[in-house]
Amino acid sequence: MARKYEVGEELSGKVTGIQPYGAFVALDEETQGLVHISEITYGFVRDINDYLAIGQEVNVKVLEVDEEAGKISLSIRALQEATDAVKKNKTAKARKSLQDRVKEHDADGFNSLKHKLKDWIERSGYQ
Repeated sequence: MARKYEVGEELSGKVTGIQPYGAFVALDEETQGLVHISEITYGFVRDINDYLAIGQEVNVKVLEVDEEAGKISLSIRALQEATDAVKKNKTAKARKSLQDRVKEHDADGFNSLKHKLKDWIERSGYQ
């Protein structure tokens, strides 16, 4: 790395390569970072080529720097305004996990079982 990059730093760079998983962006003569496909824009990105082209100048934000491995993770999305749909999704009530939904009804299930158990025992003739 020609210089030390900091997490949160906003930079300008040039797209030097596109792969199915992301785009490589040159930050200086010696340093490239990767914009993962999930960090291109809000929403689903099927094909990066629909959003970026080799040689295109882009503004990026540094998400992570691994000096030991010489890798820099970048984001274009972090510098974009969230769309109304994304904002609405984030503010919408989070969907409960299956475990949380089961826990809500645990007491009901065991109470009804408790009441039926006595009846089942009587019907079985076991006492």
